[in-house]
Amino acid sequence: MAETVLAKATAQVAAAQKHMPVIKGFVDAPTCTVTYVVHDPATRRAAIVDSVLTYDPASGRTALDAINPVIAYVAEQGLGVDWHLETHAHADHLSAAPYLQHKFGGEISIGAHICEVQQTFGKLFNAGTDFARDGSDFDHLWADGGTFQIGNLPVTVLHVPGHTPACVAYVIGDAVFVGDTMFMPDYGTARADFPGGDARTLFRSLRRLLELPPETRLFMCHDYLPEGRDYFVWESTVADQRRANVHARDGIDEGAFVVMRETRDRTLPMPRLILPSVQVNMRAGHMPPAEENGIVYLKIPVNQL
Repeated sequence: MAETVLAKATAQVAAAQKHMPVIKGFVDAPTCTVTYVVHDPATRRAAIVDSVLTYDPASGRTALDAINPVIAYVAEQGLGVDWHLETHAHADHLSAAPYLQHKFGGEISIGAHICEVQQTFGKLFNAGTDFARDGSDFDHLWADGGTFQIGNLPVTVLHVPGHTPACVAYVIGDAVFVGDTMFMPDYGTARADFPGGDARTLFRSLRRLLELPPETRLFMCHDYLPEGRDYFVWESTVADQRRANVHARDGIDEGAFVVMRETRDRTLPMPRLILPSVQVNMRAGHMPPAEENGIVYLKIPVNQL
């Protein structure tokens, strides 16, 4: 089945001269996150990938700083938004998908394995029986090999677990939005030590993506500015990654990758916004229900991560 899905994605990339998406990236510097607007130039239908709601943990206040440029671009281009695509339940920023959905319409979607994430973190945050843990907070859940359209653009969904169990990549025309599975070649790959993560699984997901045609364009969810580079970049190709990715280039085998990744992960601090982010993002970007006083609260479990 996995080979069939990859063959379908490969054929899609090869035929993409007829279906080239227009892609605009917007960097949120505080979280090093790139939000993408992807549209079909023929129909002006669009998807927004991995949007960011600005959040100040000191005050508990949200703002629209990160997505105001996205909103302006969609309006200026006269786009209709059909999809809000999440590559996974992010641990470093809150999703703005519900706000954007309210403004533009469209469906919020994520990989079907989000249910595993909801089970784990629903327990951690003691979310109670009102939190369904069945993915129903999202409008659509994608299985490996799922397909849909953005206007005339064909989209194939690839399940690429390892960073989290629910990670997916979206192959849109000749472009792939890889989420946190990999970063730019000079930064390497995602951590694999979150609950449900696994370095060996991540390596296999990386190699799956790197089996796509060499010219396939790859768009990163983050750029964390490795030492020696002070400007954001977020686009590479399969050929670039196979030649130069510092963690997963050709010639690095699974065993060496696992040792590197597990050793490195033990040195990394938890992301600054993991606790607010995950309890919101596991709900498709919605806040927890307000309590009886009308106030929404985010929980901070003590000594659990």
